Amino acid sequence: MKVGEAAAEAYATPLAELNPAKVERFQDDTLWPVFERLRAEDPVHFTPESEFGPYWSVTTWDDIMAVDTNHEAFSSASGITLPNLEAIAEQEKIWQEANPGAEIPQRRGGAGFITMDEPEHTPARKAVSPTLAPSNIGNMSPLVRERAGEILDSLPIGEEFDWVDLVSKELTAMTLATLFDFPFEQRRKLPWWSDMIMNQPGHGPVKSWQHKSEAMMECFTAFKGLWDERVNAEPGIDLISMMAHNPATRDMDFMTFQGNVILLIVGGNDTTRNTISGSIYALNKNPDQYDKLRADPDLGARRRATSSSAARPSARATTSPCGTSRATATRPRSRTRTASSSTANGRASTCRSVSASTAASAIASPRCS
Repeated sequence: MKVGEAAAEAYATPLAELNPAKVERFQDDTLWPVFERLRAEDPVHFTPESEFGPYWSVTTWDDIMAVDTNHEAFSSASGITLPNLEAIAEQEKIWQEANPGAEIPQRRGGAGFITMDEPEHTPARKAVSPTLAPSNIGNMSPLVRERAGEILDSLPIGEEFDWVDLVSKELTAMTLATLFDFPFEQRRKLPWWSDMIMNQPGHGPVKSWQHKSEAMMECFTAFKGLWDERVNAEPGIDLISMMAHNPATRDMDFMTFQGNVILLIVGGNDTTRNTISGSIYALNKNPDQYDKLRADPDLGARRRATSSSAARPSARATTSPCGTSRATATRPRSRTRTASSSTANGRASTCRSVSASTAASAIASPRCS
């Protein structure tokens, strides 16, 4: 769908029928007119029926911040994504087939410490912070630069090639393997598992729900093996060792461990890989900026050193794998005109997004972080 057609559809659709979380709009980059209309006409919008069930959409900055910073009224513990109802049904079917007669486990957030509220969130997050601290990343910088140079030097000249596969995925896989101390020769499993986790059948490499389930179990089994090795070894600087030896995470249950594995693999893969791909795409779409960078390769480094984080543009913000983000409202609706009070008991999310099962939830503006 073209941008003009998308705008016409967004404004022709009755407001009550508008479903801003529709996946195809994010794929086609035709979501902007929908959010433009919602911000102008219905910044706290309720969608009664969708593939995700009912949910609220929060689309203005102040309302999004009100939801995102009020952890008592809006919880992440039930998850941060809008769950596809068909996907849930298929996953439960696979579980029942694999565990006949067993009770289906109660669904939780499933993404480790990112779906924890305070006071649990900060200690769990700090468990992996040393691995990702600026000093450790700085120590890794020469190795990453060396690998990047080797990858670029190996690219074919005078013929088309897949930049995402040969550059973005490969460098990301190398870096993730180092951070996890994962077998380097199996590094390409990491971005592949990320794709299998994030996609539904018919998208990416996922052929069926069974295929997806098998891939996830392979991933969890591999990381359980790494955990068993690290928990009985001397503490290391890799992410698995950090969790295995930190008091806040060493006794976590297996489901929480699975969630943390998903978070670290998907977060590391999508942000890094998309930033590399999105940056080269943006430079080629804006040749004048590409020329500036070619003429002065240190330009980016100087801007990072002299700009505040708030003012600094981020390639990651324009290539975010997160279209929406969900939180669950924990308090009854009130008359106060804020994002948190605009939702009834139920789910709320923004980029942040808010969803509802028995009552309400919300979705926020795309690419907001």
